Amino acid sequence: MATPAPALVLLPEWGSGHLMSMLESCKRVLLAGAGGGREFSITLLVMRPPTDEAGSEVEAHVRREAASGLDIRFHRLPAVDPPADAAGVEEFIARYIHLHAPHVRDAVAGMGRPVSALVLDMFAAPMVDVARDLGVPSYVFMSSTGAMLALMLHLPVLHDRVAVEFHEVDGEVDVPGLPPLPPASMPCPVVDKKSPNYTWFVRLGDRFMDATGIIANTADELEPGPLAAIADGRCVPGRAAPPVYPIGPVLSLGGNDKRDSSEPPHECIAWLDGQPPASVVFLCFGSMGWFEAAQVVEITAALERSGHRFLWVLRGPPPAAESGTGAPDGSEHPTDANLDELLPEGFLERTKGRGMVWPTWAPQKEILAHPAIGGFVTHGGWNSVLESLWHGVPMAPWPLYAEQHLNAFELVRDMGVAVPLGVDRERDNFVEAAELDRAVRSLMDDASEEGKKAREKAAEMKAVCRSAVAAGGGSSHAALQRLSEALHQGAALPKK
Repeated sequence: MATPAPALVLLPEWGSGHLMSMLESCKRVLLAGAGGGREFSITLLVMRPPTDEAGSEVEAHVRREAASGLDIRFHRLPAVDPPADAAGVEEFIARYIHLHAPHVRDAVAGMGRPVSALVLDMFAAPMVDVARDLGVPSYVFMSSTGAMLALMLHLPVLHDRVAVEFHEVDGEVDVPGLPPLPPASMPCPVVDKKSPNYTWFVRLGDRFMDATGIIANTADELEPGPLAAIADGRCVPGRAAPPVYPIGPVLSLGGNDKRDSSEPPHECIAWLDGQPPASVVFLCFGSMGWFEAAQVVEITAALERSGHRFLWVLRGPPPAAESGTGAPDGSEHPTDANLDELLPEGFLERTKGRGMVWPTWAPQKEILAHPAIGGFVTHGGWNSVLESLWHGVPMAPWPLYAEQHLNAFELVRDMGVAVPLGVDRERDNFVEAAELDRAVRSLMDDASEEGKKAREKAAEMKAVCRSAVAAGGGSSHAALQRLSEALHQGAALPKK
């Protein structure tokens, strides 16, 4: 009887940006292993999300992957009661995941086959102890940037060195591998040291160091500074970090950018088909990005003044925004926008022909691949950034939450693929019309030296991204092969 292929057991956070990024990365491991004579299977441990909306999304992903034909199994963990006293989103997520530890242990122990690794979402990093108790390797999956990884590893050091709040620091914050970091660019979860969110991030950064390895959705050439700082031991002096495997950009299996020619194009794509090359600025703010009415007015004024063609994905507030309640994990999604209510009177008529406002989900990757797109005003979530870099589109980052302020700093100062956008963090990341107008002109005008540099650098990064994942020499492809070999060698039958 043939020995079953060792399993990669995945424990993702339920959000699409975490779950699908981890799953797509491990599907690459599965395929790379098959190509090198190292067979794997994937078992995804499915937690019941804390909201029905998130649960429906997870089940949709499960159904799609179950029909993919790949060796992917799904194990639903028993439900747990969510923490009722969490003070913040990140604390809630980390605590809720950690409550599943006994069920994760039981699931892995009962696999009945060797386990190559327990692959953990960054918020599940404390479960390295579960893997250790079972005698199997543990890998943390980092769905964010190498810069964020360097900061999280270094955060326990900063905690001991910096006694005041980061906004009280005289000067910049030192993060190994990055230019001096303005306090205003620190990620949202760590700006208040009195917050449980901050306490959890310090703990998570410490537990990353106990993993067998770290899988990162980035590439050596994209973020050489932070990745080198981690490898050189500068993030945690005196303690060697686990090996990091930068296997990105991971966007989708196969990386197919083209739509099925047998299907009619999406309305946004059909509109773009009629626009000149590189003439349209695309505004889109992720699955949870939306704006209050006052901010919408500023955006409309900026787009009118700039004179540039635009495609704007405008979403309405989540239902909870009106009732004063929200999902405990912060995952409430915007609604489809009522354009008659949100947009100033006459705006659509005045911009007819050169602008399109789309009020619901839009095919972002396909839009960024379109030759009519010349720039991207984005919230700066890492998945959106990678899609933009893959297609060589320069950006103007407008950070809204999570680690996006750090991402914006890296895109402008470290990578040079973006023009700066002045965001008032004290006013809930408000942007004045004049500032957005300036940024759009800088991004799109041929005469803008700042925009020219961003466009040239974005074109360079497009080539970098594609060469990194190329077989036979790409740095990310080589990292994937090293990871596959490490997983194959580390496979072990879990202890009971």
